Amino acid sequence: MSAKEILSDAKTRMDKAIAALHHDLAKVRVGRATPDLLDSVMVEYYGQQVPIGQAATISIPEPRLIVVQPWEKAHLAEFERAILKADLGLNPSNDGAFIRLPIPALSEERRKDMVKLAKQFGENGKIAVRNIRRDANDHLKKMEKNHELSEDELSVELDEIASLTEKHIATIEKVLSDKEKEILEI
Repeated sequence: MSAKEILSDAKTRMDKAIAALHHDLAKVRVGRATPDLLDSVMVEYYGQQVPIGQAATISIPEPRLIVVQPWEKAHLAEFERAILKADLGLNPSNDGAFIRLPIPALSEERRKDMVKLAKQFGENGKIAVRNIRRDANDHLKKMEKNHELSEDELSVELDEIASLTEKHIATIEKVLSDKEKEILEI
């Protein structure tokens, strides 16, 4: 693997770490209805565990209401159980055709808990980026040790990895800052 391939691989993996952070933060409830809240809910559907979105239509008719309409009404009770089992802090109400999930307003204490959770997701993202940096640096140092890179080339590549890492850490900080504002403003 060449130095450019190592740098490209590190960038790709760091981008994936940020995408994973966005995915994790989408699950953090901010007092507004969003279909992403149900991404982690798995429901038994014809003997298989599938994400709820693959067996039902999820809609947001109001800012504080999620409506889940299973494709087959016979499975309505299973969907309701799956939502309760997911422990999302939502209380489903079943009217025989739909499951309504009202999103309660967040208390100040709950908002602070959500901010802590978001920061934990952010810290996990930073750790992932730093681990990717360490792996790339190790590969580059190994190449230098095997005389595949000169000391000058190693220095340049290590600087590029450091710059890439700083850029991705700054992106994570920005994403966290935006999410914190979103949680606290509502």
